[in-house]
Parts: sequence; C-alpha cells; structure tokens
Amino acid sequence: MALPACAAGALGPPLQPERGAPARTTCPRRHSRVEAELAASRPGSVAASVRAGPPRGVSRGFNSQPLLDEPLKAAASLAGAARAPLFALLLRGRRRRMHDLRRRWDLGSLCRALLTRGLAALGHSLKHVLGAIFSKIFGPLASVGNMDEKSNKLLLALVMLFLFAVIVLQYVCPGTECQLLRLQAFSSPLPDPYRSEDESSARFVPRYNFSRGDLLRKVDFDIKGDDLIVFLHIQKTGGTTFGRHLVRNIQLEQPCECRVGQKKCTCHRPGKRETWLFSRFSTGWSCGLHADWTELTSCVPAVVDGKRDARLRPSRNFHYITILRDPVSRYLSEWRHVQRGATWKASLHVCDGRPPTSEELPSCYTGDDWSGCPLKEFMDCPYNLANNRQVRMLSDLTLVGCYNLSVMPENQRNKVLLESAKSNLKHMAFFGLTEFQRKTQYLFEKTFNMNFISPFTQYNTTRASSVEINEELQKRIEGLNFLDMELYSYAKDLFLQRYQFMRQKEHQEARRKRQEQRKFLKGRFLQTHYQTQSQGQNPNPSQNPSQNPNLNASQSGTQNLFQNLIQNLTQSSGQNPNPKENQESQKQNPGQEQSDGNTSNGTHDYIGSVEKWR
Repeated sequence: MALPACAAGALGPPLQPERGAPARTTCPRRHSRVEAELAASRPGSVAASVRAGPPRGVSRGFNSQPLLDEPLKAAASLAGAARAPLFALLLRGRRRRMHDLRRRWDLGSLCRALLTRGLAALGHSLKHVLGAIFSKIFGPLASVGNMDEKSNKLLLALVMLFLFAVIVLQYVCPGTECQLLRLQAFSSPLPDPYRSEDESSARFVPRYNFSRGDLLRKVDFDIKGDDLIVFLHIQKTGGTTFGRHLVRNIQLEQPCECRVGQKKCTCHRPGKRETWLFSRFSTGWSCGLHADWTELTSCVPAVVDGKRDARLRPSRNFHYITILRDPVSRYLSEWRHVQRGATWKASLHVCDGRPPTSEELPSCYTGDDWSGCPLKEFMDCPYNLANNRQVRMLSDLTLVGCYNLSVMPENQRNKVLLESAKSNLKHMAFFGLTEFQRKTQYLFEKTFNMNFISPFTQYNTTRASSVEINEELQKRIEGLNFLDMELYSYAKDLFLQRYQFMRQKEHQEARRKRQEQRKFLKGRFLQTHYQTQSQGQNPNPSQNPSQNPNLNASQSGTQNLFQNLIQNLTQSSGQNPNPKENQESQKQNPGQEQSDGNTSNGTHDYIGSVEKWR
C-alpha cells in the first residue's frame, strides 16, 4: 500500500544515517537520542520527528521495527506525528525521571517474579521430600482410600507442630546451658552434690583435735520465739551472695518480703512484726558498715531491744554466723574493689564505746578515694585495714586496747588477736567457707534445721582469679596476712571435720532406722508364724486343756518363749514399755522368772544366731 502524495511529500526523502554513526537496532530506547539529533538537523521536517520515535522513557517494545520498514504503521501514525513535537518540548530531567521509574518498575517486577518462582520451587521440592518420607512411614495407611488431601493436611499439621516446638524451645531454653540439652545427665550418674568443690579428695588428714561438742553444731533455733541470727559480714568473702540466700532462698512458713528495687527485705516471724535475722539485707547496716565482732556484740542487743525497758527485755539467744575466704584471694579482691573507688568511710570502728582517732587509725590516701592505686602502693601502706582483716573483725579488740598500738608489744598483740578470733569462730553457731559452697549450704541446713530452696553455686572465676601475680608477690601477700593465713587453716580444718562428722552421723542414723525396720518386720513374721502353729496344734478349742497336760505345758513354754522374744525385739527397736514397770512385774512374779530362765537363754541364742546370719 502506497502512501498518499501529501504524506510522502511531508515525510520527504528517507533519512540516511551519517557515516560513522551507529546503526539502528530494534531497541528504540538506546538510539532514540541519536534519531532525535538527526531529525533536529532538518528543521521543519515532520518525518524526522516521527522517525525519532517517542521520547525517552516511553518504549515501543523490544521487537519493534523502524517506521520506514513498515509503511502501513507509519501511515496510521500520522495523527500521533502531529503531537510528536510536544514530547520534544519535555525537559530532559523529566524524561530521565520517567525512564528511571520505568526501569525500577521492571526490576521490581522481575525480583517479585523470581522470588515467587523460587519459593514455589522450594515448596514443591519440600513437599516431594516430605511426601516421600510420609509415604515411607505411613505407606500402609495411605493405601486405604484416597488419602492425598488428608495426607497433605496431616503433613502440614506436623510441620506446623515442629515449628511451634522450635519456637517454644527458644523461649524456654534460649542458651546452650539449658538443662534439657545436657545429654550427659542421661548417660552418666549424678555426682555427689557435696563432693569437694576444689576437685580434691573428699578425705583429708586433720591437723587439730576437736571435741565432739566442737564438731556437733546443732542449734535449737526457734523462729517463732525470740532467738536472732546475726550475720557478721566481712568484706570480699562472698557475704553478699550468702546474705541474699538468707532472705530469698530459705523455705519458711512466712518468707521474707523482698520488693523490686529495694535492697532490704522484711523478714518477720510468723504471727509477729519482729525480725528473726540481723543482716545487711534485712535490717541494713544498723551497727555501721561491715561491723566487726566487737561492734556487733555491743550494738545488736541495744538496737533490737533499745526501746524496751531492761526488765521487759526477753532472754534472747544471739546466733552469730559468718563466711571466711582464702586470704590471698580476699586481699586481691579487696584491692580491685578499692581500685574501683570503694572506701568504706561509713564504717564506725567503734571499740570500747568510741571510734578510733586519726592518730590511732591514719588513712592511706589523701583524696576522696583510693581509686586507681597500684598493687604495690596498696601493699606498702602500713595502716591498711585489708591486712589481716578477718582476724581483726572476728576478735575482741577490747583485749588489746582497741586500735591503740602502744598498749602491748606487737607480737603479744598478734597472739591475743589470733587466739580470740579462733575462740569466737569455734563457738559461733555457724561459719562457712567461700571455696566450699555446697558444704556451707549442707552445714547451715543441719545446724539450724532450715532448708534452702535452690542449691548454692560454686563460682571458680572471680575478679581475684583474673589477677596474675608471680610467686614473689604471693609470698608477700601471705606475709602481710600471716594471721589470716593461720586462722583460715584452722577454720578449714574445723569446717571439714564438722562436715565429715555430720555426714557420718547422718549415715549412722539412716542405718539405725533400717535396722529398726528389719527388726520390726522380724517380730511381725514370728508373731504370724506362732499364731499359725498354735491354731494347727489346737484344732478343737472346746477340748479341756487339763485332759492333755503335755500339750498344755508345751503351749505355755512356747507362749513364754514367744513373749520373751517379742519383748527383746521391742526393747532393741525402741518400742519397749517403761523398764520400771518390767522390774515391778518381775518382783511380783519371781517364780515365773525362774521358770522362764531356760527359755530366755534360748531366745537370746536364737536372736544372736539370727543377727549373725543377717
């Protein structure tokens, strides 16, 4: 079909590309600018505007052909050719934005299509895999009827259940230390919870000889009465952790009330508005910050019963408890704490009714605190209270003139302080060691007959353990704390002996209870056996026993034997009656005692043979 004359005249001769210009391709986007420049070289030519194509950002399609190659389409586009100069009037920035918008739309569609197809392929593959597994497991069930739809629903339900279980497991057990994931608990037996925490042998060689009264510490603590537990808290011995156990981890009829955001808890006796615990987390520092033995013994009675008349004060029992720690570790931990800015300026150090003067107790630093001090400077101060702190806080300072060092020679003063600290520690109701947390818990429970809710945790990594010191520094620290070293050795020996004594006593008590149960079962068995024999020997109860004297004598002898046997068994098991009543009954029937002499001897021989056989 030929173009009209007016159209051909308007279009003019065909436009040929210049030499060296790129050839026209099927992509109108890439060469639309070149065509526009060629059309602009012939002003007034409508065909040049039409041949330039649409502006940038408007595409004809990837497979479009030039207008000159398709005369029919060129004739049909004459109406649009009249509007073509309008596109040329658009700003270049506007056309660029239109092109970028179209390109982004194509890229987003491509990404969405790829994502949809990928998810569909993944779901299809997962469905085939799970379907194969399901067919292997539930093959016989799937052969009954048309199970495709039901199997798909069941498979989906199993997958959803598995995902839900994984989510719940992440909430319940977020870390790797979860008890549910420790498979060793199913393969290996549970270890002894009271085994030595330092991985050493449970048995040790005692160095000190203690009496039974020193080892057996069992306090008749009546929480409903007037008794009071006083906790002597020595710095950096783990007393903060133990103090929290006392107010938050004990099974009580009326537990302590601890509110969020408050350090102190209310520990009242059942039915009374009176505390049974004097510690940092129950009454606060009522006698001063980290009050020692000298301060507490004179301060606690006045604080507890200060508002009452002396005649109306109840007779209380004050049970003192404390925690000790290895002196080197405690010293390094206190140094690190002082480095961070701790001063303990609120400590009163009251002794004999007055605090020490600045001459008696000089300060080791001049500023507000001693933060950032090196270890050498910390050890060089001769007035540092960290030296032998545990002995000083457990001894009675009134015996050596309090903090006045001129009262007696230094050697005599050290000896008096050490002996006083040992005596007070031995007569305390309870003391524990930081290095033996589980044994500390066990001895406290046995001493006060109070059980903890959760077991204590042994922390082997502390701030003191992170400090690396050589052998020379360790020897110097031990020299500065030589009194604490001797006290700790004494306390550790006493602590482990008490633990072993309580464990042996517990095992003996359990063995005695088992023996009593066995003896009681033997008595029941012999009683049943005698009743069956007596019923078999006397089938006719209406027969006169005087007609058969031999039978009567044998029955009476068997009855006496059985009574003596039951009496011996009940006496050994703790179920015998009052021995005075037995003596009176024997005095009333002396003839019967003589007649039963042979039978009682036979009974004792029988019991001895039974015990030997057992």
